[in-house]
Formats: sequence, C-alpha cells, structure tokens
Amino acid sequence: MGRFARFTVLATAALLSACTSNRTAPKPNIVLILADDLGFGDPRVYNPESKIPTPNIDRLAAEGMRFTDAHSPSSVCTPTRYGILTGRYAWRTRLRRGVLGPYGAPLIEADRLTLAKMLQQQGYQTACIGKWHLGWEWILRDGRPIERDSNSNADADIDLTKPPTSGPKAAGFDYYFGTDVPNYPPYIFIENESFFGPPPVLPKPGEMYGNPGRMQAGWKLERILPTLQEKAVAYIEQQAGRGPFFLYFPLTAPHTPIVPSAAWQGTSEAGDYGDLVAEVDGVVGAVMDALERTGTAENTLLIVTSDNGSPARAGDPHLRSPDWARPGAVVRLFNHHPSNGWRGMKGDVWEGGHRVPLLVRWPGRIEPGTVNRRLACLADIMATVAAVTGYNLAPDDAPDSVNLLPLLRGGEQAGPLRAAVVHHSLTGVFCVRRDNWKLIAGLGSGGFTKPRKVDPQPGGPEGQLYDLAADPTEQHNLWLERPAVVAELTAALEAWKAAGRTRP
Repeated sequence: MGRFARFTVLATAALLSACTSNRTAPKPNIVLILADDLGFGDPRVYNPESKIPTPNIDRLAAEGMRFTDAHSPSSVCTPTRYGILTGRYAWRTRLRRGVLGPYGAPLIEADRLTLAKMLQQQGYQTACIGKWHLGWEWILRDGRPIERDSNSNADADIDLTKPPTSGPKAAGFDYYFGTDVPNYPPYIFIENESFFGPPPVLPKPGEMYGNPGRMQAGWKLERILPTLQEKAVAYIEQQAGRGPFFLYFPLTAPHTPIVPSAAWQGTSEAGDYGDLVAEVDGVVGAVMDALERTGTAENTLLIVTSDNGSPARAGDPHLRSPDWARPGAVVRLFNHHPSNGWRGMKGDVWEGGHRVPLLVRWPGRIEPGTVNRRLACLADIMATVAAVTGYNLAPDDAPDSVNLLPLLRGGEQAGPLRAAVVHHSLTGVFCVRRDNWKLIAGLGSGGFTKPRKVDPQPGGPEGQLYDLAADPTEQHNLWLERPAVVAELTAALEAWKAAGRTRP
C-alpha cells in the first residue's frame, strides 16, 4: 500500500472514530443561574472598584469565559425570563410593557418549544428552582380559572385552597420548587403544582416588605434564598450519575426584599444590598462546590448571568430609612456603582438597564480566563444549548435566538454571529443595537431614571442615536446629525417586528 493510500485509510479511520466518539459522548449537564437585578458592576471581576466581595463569580471567570457586551432581552424581569426560556422576544406576546403582576396568567404559550421541553426530548431531567414570574393558572373564588390574557388579579379574588397549575411543569420542567415572586402574594413555597405546607391564609403583616396579600404562617423573607440554595444543591446531588440534567436556577436576589441572611450581614461595604449580592455570590459558590463534590463539574455547562440591570436600592424600606429604598441609593450612600459607569439602571433602555454580567464555564471546551467582547443576548442561550446538545431547531422555534457556540469554542476569533440586538424597556420603548450604533425609538430613559418621558421639541430629535465606541456613556445624541443611520436602523426594527423573528 502506497504512502498516500495508507494516509487516506488512517485519516478515514480517525474521522470515523471521532464521529463515533461524538455520538457516544455523554451530553453535558446544564446549570443556568439567573440572578435577579444583579448589576454589571457588582462582581469585582467586572468592576475592580466594587464594594462587594464576589470570590466565586470571580473564580468562575478565571475558569471560563466572561462576556463584556452581553444583554438581557428586556430591562425588566418577566420578559427576560420569557426570552431565555423560549428564545423569543417577549414584546411579541401580550406583554408589551412592564412585568406580570400578582396572579398573572401564564405568558409562555402552551404549544411553544421551551428550553426545558427541548432538553426533555433529549432525555434530560429538568428542574426549575427559584423565582418563576411567568404566570400560573389560578382558580377564582367562584370556581372559574383566571382569564388567559390577564397580567394580574386581586389577591381577594383567588381561591388559595387550590394550588396553581400551568406553571413550570407545563413549560417542560419535571420538577419545580420556589416562590413565584418574593414580593407578591401568595407568600409561600410551591413544589411542582402544590403548596409546600399549609395553604397561605394569613394576611401579610404591613411591616413585611411586599404587596398586600396572603401568606403562610411562619413565612420569613430572609429564609427564601437559603432554602432555594439547599434545594438546588440537593437536586445536583440527587441527579449526579443518573444521566444528563438541566437545572434552571432563577434566584430571588439581589431583588427586593433586600434582606440578607444573618451570616451575610456586614460582609460588604455597600449596605444591605451589598451584603445580599455577597450572599448571591455564596449561592454561586455552593452550586460550584456541589458540582465538584459530585464529580459532575467536568461535564457541566455552567452559566451565570442576571435578568437585567440593578436599580441600586440600598435596602428594605421597612428596615431602613426610606432613602435606602430609592433607586440609586447604594450609589449615593456607599459610592458603589452597580452599572459601573454605564448610563441608567434597571428598567431603562440605556445600557445600565440591560447590559449584564454573563459568565460561562465548560471544562475542556472553553478556554479558562477568556474575555469575550462580542455582542450577545440572553435569548441566545436556547439556540446555543440546542447546538451544544445536537438539537435541530425548527424554523419557528427560538426565532430571536442566535447560536453562540462558536464564540464559546473559538473566542472572539469566531466568525460573525449576532449582528444586532433589539432592546426593550420597562415602559415599552424599543431600541436597536447594531455594531457600535444604538438607536432608541423615543426620548428619555423608558424606565426608572427620571424623566421617564421627554416630549420632542419642534425641530428637535424624535429619538436617540449614540455611537457607543466614541460615546459609551450615551451623552451625545446624534439623531439629527446622522439621518441615514437613523433611517437604516428604524427600517431594520420595523422589519424585525413584522417578520416575527430576527434569527435568519
């Protein structure tokens, strides 16, 4: 046999061996930790001037990839959660602004493929432990189910002798444990589709943070996060060695109520908020330790991120002075900057509202200590996980999700992937980011930062246009100076709205 023939046989054998290995390699476990209101500048690995110790998030960055231009699909939480679990922008649903209120109906459509359903189809065990805030089907006192398009209902109208249905289980999770929203009634844990313990029948005390409504006897706000940590760690220990699992772990913190556990009080230099962020970092560390202790870390894709920017409140108004509860208080009182120089905060269409920390670790596949400056969106998690697990998305699945696996494998040298992101604010203001250009279809912040709305002046700009490369803090509105860019991005936004998708 000649040299070329021998080379061809050997190469073919190696290729067949590699293909067989890929087919038989175990699918990775997937753990997605979604913090609630964690700012871009809270972890020290993103902000060396942070007043909060975050050793576990910092270690995760050293062991994996840290994105610096990653964005939540919305600057508030319900729409971001929808975007992560469906790969679709939530402004395509009935929820065009704000979030679901107490006792809101399910937002995820019954026939829509979700991240959990996709993984179920591939033999994964799936669990959601934490804050849901995507709606349930509650029963009214007169026996009727809530209206399917309702975004909120009055606590007095709900029959709390009957637990809710059509929540995480209907969205593809084999197991659920958590509290729907920590500052909404009912104040109780839900396990699968049952109340965890006696039904909530007591009125919430006025001095306890949160909307009025009913709670379970003995309910303690400061026990929410530790309980969720215990459940998540127990789930990892239970699933280790039993086949691939997906753990979606949406935390309730550092969102209000800002009540750090006793063990974490005084651990930061940024008040109660800083202590609660430190506790969130401790939860991340507990999950990392559980993965290592059970021998599952090496075959686990671990993702840590936040649902939007931080409102920078310093503490609970029932425990501190009212000034502690106002947006931006942690900046004024402690000189801690959760947005780390980006303009705005949670709710805003400016960068501080939706630019979030995103860290990904996958041993042996992602080079440790990598910093990636490419554009990414949390809606991309679904298409990326599909690529990781070898799932072929149908054309109508995850219509706004882009596969970022080439970035995870090849870093910033990977070819062009996501060219643009559509941002959305608390009040429903749209924004398009393409390359360094950012067009906002309106004036003002669109969120918590005052003024919320600025009326256009005769002859003045009707919206905002910024060059983030030259003006990262969004101070110089170029709307009137660059009409061609305004026209191009406006047309792109309208086309994406009409098409029902942004994924090619």
